[in-house]
Amino acid sequence: MPSPLSADRPAAQPGPVDALISQARRLRGDVDAVRRDARPTGCDPADLWQRALYDLALHQLSDLDTHLAQLRDGPPGAAEAAPAAPRRGSLLSRVGSAEWNLMSDEAVWSAEFHRILGRDPASPALTLDELPSLVLEEDRPTLAAMVTDCLIDSRPIDGEFRVVRPGGEVRTVHLMGEPVLGADGCTASMWAVLRDVSELRRSQRAVTETRDSLRRGRRRPRSEARLAVEPREAATPPWCGSLRLPRQAPCALDVAGLHLPAANGAPIGTDWFDTIQLPGGDTFLTVGSLTGSAGSLESTTTMLLGALRGMALAGTEPGRLLGLLGQLLGATDRPALAGVVCCRFRPATRTLTWAQAGPCAPLLVRAGGARRLAGPGGALLGAQPAGLHRPAETVLEPGDLLVLHTDPDARAAPASRLVEARTARAGAESAAEPHTGEDSACVLVARVLP
Repeated sequence: MPSPLSADRPAAQPGPVDALISQARRLRGDVDAVRRDARPTGCDPADLWQRALYDLALHQLSDLDTHLAQLRDGPPGAAEAAPAAPRRGSLLSRVGSAEWNLMSDEAVWSAEFHRILGRDPASPALTLDELPSLVLEEDRPTLAAMVTDCLIDSRPIDGEFRVVRPGGEVRTVHLMGEPVLGADGCTASMWAVLRDVSELRRSQRAVTETRDSLRRGRRRPRSEARLAVEPREAATPPWCGSLRLPRQAPCALDVAGLHLPAANGAPIGTDWFDTIQLPGGDTFLTVGSLTGSAGSLESTTTMLLGALRGMALAGTEPGRLLGLLGQLLGATDRPALAGVVCCRFRPATRTLTWAQAGPCAPLLVRAGGARRLAGPGGALLGAQPAGLHRPAETVLEPGDLLVLHTDPDARAAPASRLVEARTARAGAESAAEPHTGEDSACVLVARVLP
């Protein structure tokens, strides 16, 4: 027998939300496949960091899937009326709702609101005065401030605190809500939804802890298979090698990267460059820069890089890769924007396929001149929910110098100086000198070898 929701829409055709759900599930399947193939083992911090990143990415993609499913299926009332056949993966099993009427001092909780707090759905709902009894003592001031702001100043609620369930289990919950104003303009009631975010926070802590373990551990020699990212506490690294990629090919790239500190001397933030030798002999090149909430920038950057490398190794082309990264960034709980350039170089044909999110198109130095490669462009990741990033192609020639840069205000070094560069390192030095910005940046240079 169809559920009430499906009965209301018996002939619904796939819409934009269904397409987003399909894309989210495909991306989750891609990430899960890469995770299975990687099979990190042992207790080495690098292995633990990799496993934690995969788990975090999969958890966030699962949340995105369930959020989109709820958006498609409509308000929770109809679904809760038929609990015998819940849709697998539905957000209804993860989020509860509640309303507190200030005039009558009555409270109404959904069954899931009760369950998240470890209470019997048949038990009476707690009033706002009684609710703090379920909250960890040190987090009660946080809840009190949120409720006061909502009731007195009519501000929306958006915050996290920990609750103690029967038996002593502590869970982290995220409460979002809004005041409902009466005819006199004062708050008459408060409506809120509650979500258990314990597993998401656990995954994020695992990433942070293993990253910190890597920082404290002995630094390992860099290679082309190593992420070119430095923590803020570290000194600015001068180089990530001078690499020949692929190692055995009739046409290869000499590659070098350089981090550019901010004009005020602040350490490296969340700019990265990376080079990957792909199965089959192709080379993947990328630079990127992330901006957003300072408290989550490093973990978000690490998550993006893990997903980027996994999809590149799985053969995802640059345009589609950026689109999937944008969806992943949009699934995080804190807003951020990322400017990214991704390139794939095929040595057999010297073809460069590239795509960009943001203003920094690659710079090509050839025959005594320097020019920006023309392409379809693309919005910053996180700026548009379903932004398109169409790829472009160009054929490189022996001696060409390709410059990838994350500083949108940078101006290319004089063409004569770049033309004189006989190595990727020399080209990076010339391209880096114009950088005088207030933010850190990075540059990656590839020179086509005969």
